[in-house]
Amino acid sequence: MKTIAFFGLLVSCWYTGNAQSLKSGHAQKETHTLSSAKKVQPITTNTMIDDTKEKLLLAQQRTKALFQAVIDRGLIVPGKLESVLNAEIVSLAKEEFGMDKHWHKKIVRAGVNTLASYSGNPPDRAIAADDIVFLDYGPIYNGYESDVGRTYVVGKDPLKLKLQADVEKAWNEAREWYLKQTTLTGAEFYTYLQNLAVRYGYTYGGEIGGHIIGPFPHEQPDKAGDLCLDIHPDNHVSILELDKHGKRRQWVLEIQFIDKARGVGGFYEQMLN
Repeated sequence: MKTIAFFGLLVSCWYTGNAQSLKSGHAQKETHTLSSAKKVQPITTNTMIDDTKEKLLLAQQRTKALFQAVIDRGLIVPGKLESVLNAEIVSLAKEEFGMDKHWHKKIVRAGVNTLASYSGNPPDRAIAADDIVFLDYGPIYNGYESDVGRTYVVGKDPLKLKLQADVEKAWNEAREWYLKQTTLTGAEFYTYLQNLAVRYGYTYGGEIGGHIIGPFPHEQPDKAGDLCLDIHPDNHVSILELDKHGKRRQWVLEIQFIDKARGVGGFYEQMLN
């Protein structure tokens, strides 16, 4: 088997797991243990937020472990169809990790198919020698959504290995920038990601740059088709606003860089805040 190099690589609207053009969502929950020797304090809004985040992070960690199991079992190999790998991952998620439901469509892309955005449905393709592959899955764990994307390289192609590293590095750079912002719309963040891709020598390939997640199903728009919960060029609403219950929303950041000249793309996605 070829060497597989792995680097941890993927307001109110959401889209379910079909061939729609945009994704949105993730969630979490947590239990409280209160000592009988202490005065019971009311659960505050901040506590509720922390509980949700903790449960979302747990779901995310579960999905990361799933991806690691894919590597450990050597499932990404030349000659295997994307559809076959997808079926293996779905089975592994259910049998070994207790995750049998996914809130958005399950994506395995290899080679030229890594140029396609989330809404695309390129023809099934076999993984080639010295290929690049990315996964984008949204399993639900204990009622909370996850959304994780990673890129893998089969072989030792230096350009593909650089792309794999760059999407993770850019994700961390974008998160650091985001944390410094006191005002920020979805459109402003998307523009930042486009410029970031250019600075790294790529084109930004995603239709969005991220979205919210939460307990399944996550928060939905008051108006169908509203993009206020996506990092999207048409979202001119602040993504820092609290939800209708006064709670902080939990966001996912996704980076998809593509190199059209070489016919390859890379993807990295996970929780942002």
